[in-house]
Amino acid sequence: MRNKSLTWVKFIPIYIIFSIILVSFLSIHVPNAYASEQEKINLWLIELKHDALAKGISENTFDEALADFVPNERVIELDRNQPEFTITLDDYLKRRVTAVKIAKAKELLVKHKKILAQISQHYNVQPRFIVAIWGLETNFGQYLGKFHTPNALATLAYDGRRGKFFRKELFNALQIADEGHISVDDMYGAWAGAIGQVQFLPSSFVNYAQDWDRDGKKDIWTNEQDVFASIAFYLKSVGWRDDITWGRQVIFPNKAEFSELTKDKKRLTMREWEKLGMKKLDGGKLPKRNLLARLITSPSSDLVFLGYSNFDSILRWNRSIYFATSVGRLSDAIK
Repeated sequence: MRNKSLTWVKFIPIYIIFSIILVSFLSIHVPNAYASEQEKINLWLIELKHDALAKGISENTFDEALADFVPNERVIELDRNQPEFTITLDDYLKRRVTAVKIAKAKELLVKHKKILAQISQHYNVQPRFIVAIWGLETNFGQYLGKFHTPNALATLAYDGRRGKFFRKELFNALQIADEGHISVDDMYGAWAGAIGQVQFLPSSFVNYAQDWDRDGKKDIWTNEQDVFASIAFYLKSVGWRDDITWGRQVIFPNKAEFSELTKDKKRLTMREWEKLGMKKLDGGKLPKRNLLARLITSPSSDLVFLGYSNFDSILRWNRSIYFATSVGRLSDAIK
């Protein structure tokens, strides 16, 4: 006997039938695909938590930081599409070492004169360099970043491109919160995990952050004393000398020799540089102290500098020659 309940099918257009089948398929498979990704995150979090607890991080801190973890797509985008650095050294310095920044740096150097003098004497780092780095990193503490640090680091660790590195930084960040230096809720910074007014990565915080006022917290977010001391201790730890400056701008007519002289960070004494035709910016002879120095310049740049050992210490802070030179220029402008 014919099944009359199915006779309606032949009156339905074929595209309607196809749409019903497609919707049914999607309703089954799309949620499953999402669940699969969420399951992957959950399994990763279980493993991550196991490792965190094994390192002594408290369960409460871990849960508070990552219980509702969802990868931040903006962080992934920034990590994968970092802009190519194409401006010249000359343009970079014009943008970074402005008249406004110089004026602000001078004002703050005077305002914090007493505490900077104490910290300078303790760590043997000149105050002007402390203020210069502070100003160039976060505009004297005005911009610390808007990304939740544990979430940003977990995103980069989960994404996997540099997962091992950021996993370690994440554990360091959780340790910082666990020790009470800052709460998980208040830990915000740059998209790649740099934190505080000095923009330390969590590993640098663990190694170099200082509690100058001895209140039990290394507060590089709101406590300027701790900020200054942390900058000074970092520089001291990487070989800073307070009996010399960072370097100096010079005149060097033999530009054809630049590529050879900058190769392998070649260092010569002042007398050797003079023999090659190098002079001070005013045309006079180089300083009498026979320091070792290396040539600092960049393609298409009209600026030439000699960098002393302190220049290399600034590079330990930030490996960019542009950044290190900007620290030098700003410090010179406010001394």
